[in-house]
Formats: sequence, C-alpha cells, structure tokens
Amino acid sequence: MQRPPLVTTRRSILAVASASLAASAFPSIAQTLQKKDSATMEDPTTKYPKPPFEKQSQPFPGLASKMNPKPDHGETSYKGSGRLAGRKALITGGDSGMGRAAAIAYAREGADVAINYLPDEEPDAKEVIALIEKEGRKGVALPGDLRDQAFCEKLVEDAAKALGGLDILVNNAGRQQQAQAIEDITYEAFDATMKTNIYATFLLTKAALKHLKPGSVIIQTTSVQAYDPSEDLVDYAMTKAAVMNFTKSMAKQLGPKGIRVNGVAPGPIWTPLQVSGGATMEKLQKFGGDTPMGRPGQPAELASIYVQLADPQASYSTGQVYGAAGGSGQP
Repeated sequence: MQRPPLVTTRRSILAVASASLAASAFPSIAQTLQKKDSATMEDPTTKYPKPPFEKQSQPFPGLASKMNPKPDHGETSYKGSGRLAGRKALITGGDSGMGRAAAIAYAREGADVAINYLPDEEPDAKEVIALIEKEGRKGVALPGDLRDQAFCEKLVEDAAKALGGLDILVNNAGRQQQAQAIEDITYEAFDATMKTNIYATFLLTKAALKHLKPGSVIIQTTSVQAYDPSEDLVDYAMTKAAVMNFTKSMAKQLGPKGIRVNGVAPGPIWTPLQVSGGATMEKLQKFGGDTPMGRPGQPAELASIYVQLADPQASYSTGQVYGAAGGSGQP
C-alpha cells in the first residue's frame, strides 16, 4: 500500500517554523522568569538587620542619618507607578521614619509633597526634599513645633499655598519618651506628648478641612501601642489609642463628604524615636527581637501602606487601621 504523497503547503511550513522558534525561545523565557522570581523573592525574616544592636543614644528628636544601622526609608528601593499623579500632600514628621518613607513614595507616585519637622531635624529634612525634587516633584520644607496652635494652623495654610492646594494630609509626627514609672513622667513631658500626638492631629485636621475636597484623604499614624500598650510608654500609648479612635470617628463624620480617613498602626520600627529616649538601652539592643520575624521593621516596609490608603483606587476604604508589626500585636 502506497503512502499518500507529502504535500508541502505554506501553512505547514509556517507551523514548523513557529514550533522551532518556540522550542528555541521557551527555554530562555523560562530562564528569564526564573531569574526574575529569584530576584524578587526575599525572606522577610532576613531582609533587614536583626538584634542585637549596638548601644547608641541621641538627644531628642534624633536624626536618622546618625543611627547605626541607618533606617531604610525606600531611598533606593521604592519604585513608583503614577498612583498619586497630581496629588498634593502634607506630611508631618516627614524628615524620618514612616513620614520620610511616605514622602519618598508619594513623590515617586507623582505627588507634590510638603513636610513638617522640628528645626533640629533640618539635616534629615534636606535629604528628603532633595529626594522629592529628584523625582521632578515639588518639595516644600516647613519646619516648626506642632505643640503651638498658631503654628499648626499656619502650617496647613502655608502647605496649601506652596502646593497650590491640598488633598492628602498625613498626621504622622509623634513624641515618644519611655518612663519606668508614672511618677517619672513630669507634667511638662506629659503635656508635650499630648500636644504633639493628639492636639496637633486635631488642629491640623480641623484646619485642613477647608482645603480638602471629595476624594481627599487623611491618614493618621497610630501604633500597636493603641492595642497592646507597654508598661514604660504610658503617655505615648494613651495618645495612640486616642488617635485610633479619632480616625474612626472622623471617618464616620467625613464619609458623607467624600473624604476618607484611615490609620496605620506600626509595631517596632527602626526610627530615631528609639535612640532619642523612646526605649531603654536594654530594649534598644533587643529591639524587635521578640516579634515572630525576629527583627524590627524598617520605614520602607510601610511606605506601600501609606500609598495604598492615599490611592484613589482604594475609594471604599475608610475608618480602617492597617497594622504592620512583624506578626505581633493588633490590628
């Protein structure tokens, strides 16, 4: 029995050629994907430094640039994608810690950013402004003490004027000083913590409302201390619980106006707060070691949370508190 003659068609030639091309190409594609996966997959338990940390102290409020190891705020790691293009943000405590991480991320997402900080934090603040401007965004430095009512009100007006409006307010600045017993907390220290952490949050939010339109957002930095307070951070923990409740109350009040209000509750994060009186030397050396991840978090690890809460795509999220505590604490 004879076989039918082999008929060569244009279609069959193309099919063979395509199969050969795919066979030669697929291995390289697979290799590329493997390389990409291996480059992006990281073990979070070993991604950043673990305790023990060296003994170190600075006068309050401290500088991130003088810490060892230096905190990572996303200076080289955060990559933006235009999620906040054209937005205008005011961030308190924007020189270091979560405020700095948010400022860098916001600029790389396309926002113009004004930061507030204490005059003693000027060296850190200059670095942040330079990073914002490097992204082609407007960076505005507004130093001053948030304990002063008149300054709080002026800060909002100056930020709105310099940015040409305001649609993101991040109440992040905080004062934290450890005390082993309530008898060790002076009235002056208690007053300073209350005014920095609670009064300023109230005053800035109130002043900002005249500028915030539907679609605007307010983000507060609260803390795991609001849910699981430490025995040596009594006044600080009180303020963070108040900020958490303020967040939820304002979300209900401003929801009908189209303004979202959310919070971020960090656990142990490596910031100048810890080396400038926020922790004992013993705690500092072991800082973050008792979390399931065995280390403190870095400000850069929270940057994406601040972006997500400001992103217009998260339009149904309000009255929420997002935690980042390495597996311990709440929420």
